[in-house]
Amino acid sequence: MTEILATSVDKFTFKVPTDRFYNAEGLWVRFEQDGIVRLGLGDFLQQSSGDVAFADVKPAGAVLEAGQPFASIETIKATLELESPVPGTVLEVNPAMVSRPEIINQDPYGDGWLARVRVPDWESVRDRLLDPKRYFDLMKGRAEEEAGKS
Repeated sequence: MTEILATSVDKFTFKVPTDRFYNAEGLWVRFEQDGIVRLGLGDFLQQSSGDVAFADVKPAGAVLEAGQPFASIETIKATLELESPVPGTVLEVNPAMVSRPEIINQDPYGDGWLARVRVPDWESVRDRLLDPKRYFDLMKGRAEEEAGKS
């Protein structure tokens, strides 16, 4: 079973599974096998953005560059342009997002994933991402700042 780092700020609880890596913006990257990773929104990012009404991810076959837009999420609060945390080629987009985009809010670390991507050099890409503890500390600081507790 995966260890979960968790913190509560005001009435919100934010979770960070330790079986994946993160970028500073709050997207997670979980290695699957043979250079294939799964991408999704972290708990803090999805909760602070609001209820997802629409999600659009670049289609299978699209080539991604780290730091360049790869998805757009429309919520009740805003439209987010998400930058890819990794370079690679999209293999699959989560089909559940078409009819049930709210799955991103309901299960951000499970069924609410965005895309599966083939990453050419996972080891060097992984070294540029945040490990769970570093991301947890960053996320906790942001949550406390937004709540006026820092």
